[in-house]
Amino acid sequence: MTRGSAMDTRLVALDALRGIAVMGILTMNIIAFALPENAYIAPGLAGTGAATSGDTASWLTAFVLFDGKMRGLFSLLFGASLYLIAQRADRGDGNAASVHYNRMVWLGLFGALHFFLIWWGDILFLYAVIGCLAFMMKDAETKTLIVTALAVYAIGMALMCLSLAALFKIEAAAQAPDASAASIEKLRSFLAGFSDAAAQQEIAVYRSDYWQILHYRLGLYWRPLSMLMQSGTETFPLMLLGMAGLRSGFIAGQWASRRYWQVVAYLLLPGLLLYAVLGYLAWRSDFDPILSLNIVAGWSMLPRLMTTLGYAALFLILIRALAGTSLLDQLAAAGRAAFTNYLGTSILMTSIFYGYGLDLFARVSRPTLWLFVLGAWVLMLAWSKPWLDRFHYGPLEWLWRSLARRALQPMRRKTATIQT
Repeated sequence: MTRGSAMDTRLVALDALRGIAVMGILTMNIIAFALPENAYIAPGLAGTGAATSGDTASWLTAFVLFDGKMRGLFSLLFGASLYLIAQRADRGDGNAASVHYNRMVWLGLFGALHFFLIWWGDILFLYAVIGCLAFMMKDAETKTLIVTALAVYAIGMALMCLSLAALFKIEAAAQAPDASAASIEKLRSFLAGFSDAAAQQEIAVYRSDYWQILHYRLGLYWRPLSMLMQSGTETFPLMLLGMAGLRSGFIAGQWASRRYWQVVAYLLLPGLLLYAVLGYLAWRSDFDPILSLNIVAGWSMLPRLMTTLGYAALFLILIRALAGTSLLDQLAAAGRAAFTNYLGTSILMTSIFYGYGLDLFARVSRPTLWLFVLGAWVLMLAWSKPWLDRFHYGPLEWLWRSLARRALQPMRRKTATIQT
């Protein structure tokens, strides 16, 4: 394992888990980089014609195995890191609140720049705002963190499911024998957003030059705030669970293997089974937009929480098995440079798929997109460790830390990294 001084094993576990998360996020983000947004909801909404069997199989694979789970894992780790940094500040690096809120202000600015200048799927602004709220809970008892997290998550899930269920009422009213013109128009207007014409309009935007795409994103100025409303009650609980998981030793890889296998058995496997059932329902409906939207955004929230925690346990078992290997060092390095890897992936993928780059937007089949994911994974693993063998931080980690601390941070390592 790579060491400078004696390295805390829990930090290795956290870094490696974060590396897996930042790599795994791309399995779903690749759809938003390469296809119209509604392609998340159903394989036939990509604006590329009728879905092939490969498109459907790819959608189902991504939905069951990855949808929301890697982002959830990233949220857990953000909460754990938030708590660790606050601990360090309290021990002597400075006032914990000042350090944290400076970091969140700059993270929010990075997020806004990411959204407007690079890609619409930013989560950094969301993390910055929710991170400020989660920080207020850092001194709460572990049990309080868990109970609060589960309560907020349950409330958010109920609100999401109820709001989406209203779509079924709109559909029923429009299809009734005595349906009013207003009811019919309301349903027609909603479904127009899932039409091929809507997809073609989005394709035209992202095949255009940078300035037209920028103008389009500027018109979506409300989206970061909308994401706060839609995802806040999911992200906040996961951050609290991340703090609780760090305290309990769960997310730091300190539990006995038997306990991690129990989490896999009781949460991951049932959660994946529920996802498979939901995927089957969507497929059986021929991916009806209203049903699919309910499934993807609402009904999957319970199994998403189960599988997020279950994957954390499974990956920590894997990390333990990889102890002493070069692959673990590479995963941990990718996690330590997660900020650079996340934003770097956005720059790389938009340069490949958007009109100002290679202009491949909606020109690559859904199954083929997995090759781009694998290529990005290879790049993350290839550059992160050699860079961090020579420097203390990833490039954007250094910039973020320097801005938050209002002073340039030392970058180059003075001595060579010792291999053990």
